[in-house]
This record gives sequence, C-alpha cells and structure tokens, in this order.
Amino acid sequence: MKINIYYGGRGLLEDPALYVISTITQVLTELRVNVDRYNLYEDKSSIPTLPSTLKDADGIILVVSLEWFGIGGYMQQFLDNCWLYGDQEKIKNIYMLPIVMATTYGERDAEVYLIKAWDTLGGISLNGLSAYVENHTDFETNSIYRGIIEKKAENLYRSINQTAPILPNSNAAVKDNVSKTRSIDLTPQESEQLSRFVSNDTYVKKQKQDIEELSAMFKNMLGTSEPQEKEGEFIREFRTNFYPEEGFSAKYIIIIPDRESTLSIEVTPNSIKCWYSDDTEADVVMKAETKVLKSIINGKNTFQRAFMAGEITAKGNFKTLRTLDQIFRFRY
Repeated sequence: MKINIYYGGRGLLEDPALYVISTITQVLTELRVNVDRYNLYEDKSSIPTLPSTLKDADGIILVVSLEWFGIGGYMQQFLDNCWLYGDQEKIKNIYMLPIVMATTYGERDAEVYLIKAWDTLGGISLNGLSAYVENHTDFETNSIYRGIIEKKAENLYRSINQTAPILPNSNAAVKDNVSKTRSIDLTPQESEQLSRFVSNDTYVKKQKQDIEELSAMFKNMLGTSEPQEKEGEFIREFRTNFYPEEGFSAKYIIIIPDRESTLSIEVTPNSIKCWYSDDTEADVVMKAETKVLKSIINGKNTFQRAFMAGEITAKGNFKTLRTLDQIFRFRY
C-alpha cells in the first residue's frame, strides 16, 4: 500500500500540522505502508508535475495549515493542476483524508472545501481531521489528541485495505458537466508531459520566442500583401465590427451546419482575416446555425449568452471563446 502526503503549509516549526503529519506517518509506517511526503512550499515551480505522483498512490492525505483564510495558495495550485493534468481514471480510485490545523477561524470550512474539491475531481473522500490550535505545545503533548490522530491514520489504512464503499454524491454529477469545459482532450501520458513543460519556465519562454521569430520570418516572406479571401455572408460584418486587443491573437472556426459551410476567422493585434474554408484546427471551434449568427451580428444576442443557452456548441480554449464578445462588438 502506498499513501502520499501533500503538505500545503509554510513549514514553520510551530505549525501543528507538522506534528499531525509526523504522528500519522509513524502509524502508517508501523502498518507497513509506504509513505511519501511532498512539501509544496519547497519547490513551487514543480507543483504542476505533482499530479503524476498520484498514479502509484492508493490514498493521499491533504494537509493544510490555516493561518488566515482558506486553504492557502500552494494547496489550491496543487488541486488546480490535478484538475488540469491529473489522470481522472486513476483519481477516482484514490482515497483522500483531509487534515486542517488552524490558528484562526475556519478549519471546518477548509476541511469541507478539500472534500468538495476531491469529490469534484472524482476521488473518494473520507471524514477528515480538523482542529483549532491556540498553543501548539499543549496540543502536541496531549495524549488524548494523539490518540484521535492515530485512529484517523488507522481508519485511512482500514478504508483503503478493505476498499470501503461510499454513498454517491452530487459532486460526481457536477464533475460530469464541468469536465466538459476542459479545453484539451489529452491522454494521461500527454497530460503528464504537458505538466512538465508548464512547470519549466525556460521552456515556456523559449516557445514564445520561437513563435515570435517564426511570425516575423513569415511576415517578411509574405511582405505586406494579404492573401485573397473569398467574400461571403458574415465576412463583411466581422471585419467592420472588429476591435483588436493589444497582445491578443487567435483563430476561430464557426461551423454553420444548415449552410454546410465553415467560416474561419484569424485575429491579431493589428489585423483580421475572414474566409470560408475546410479548416478544422483552431483555438476555438464552434457550431452555430445561421439564425443564431444573425441574431449576434444584429446585436440581439452575444456569443457568451448563446453558448450558455446551448445555441452554440464549442470546444477549445474557453477563455479565448469569451474574448469573442470583446473583439467583435455588434450593435443593434
């Protein structure tokens, strides 16, 4: 059996969460459990790669030190990256024990937050351990408190060992809907590789430089001439109502099923290109009937409202999708 501990505190000596971690680790080690601990504060840049450490775990312990409000930035980053890069099929079989040690108000809320987050990820959450600690010395020398902590560790071991079932909860239904907004459909291996790239600042900067150099090179090769684009319905409206944003470039594809046509739109901080084509690759690919597009162009609707109402379906980068209503301002 393998259990990972993810500590989201700052590593302060007086942090009572460290005592809880030490006690739980001792109990699990005596039960012959392989325990690995990850201190999120030690290497912030590696947090995007940590979801890959879940693949060999039977259970995890999320430990939060509540010093002000909420679960803290390190743990939030870890959970965000589990959503973006974690293997969802693996997560759904992992038991999670939340632990919150607070020196201020809100330990119950933080515990519930961790449970809801892990449920939404699709994992299995157990009743956690939360406490308000006014004096860490009194807390650590209290034998009754130690007994409670040890029982929590034993319960985690027992739950995993016996594959304890849990009742269904509504967060699973939320996950099924929310997960549809993931912008890229990747395999677990691709997600793990992407998380490594994201955590590598040098790689990200180099990619941006390469893209800028390629853009400049092709611009010089093409000169100032623009490719001849096929005029057609909607093209003029998009061109005349285009409001570029500094630093924003994207490509959109709008599939119009009732016309059996595909409208491609490419925007940069300085220009816009519109044409009908058979393209299938873009930052955002949408499907919309003619009447829906006309209502947007006539200023009676927006892309965001149409998407929320189900009149438009889309896949790709949803932040880029939301930008449509900023760069194209149609008025009634």
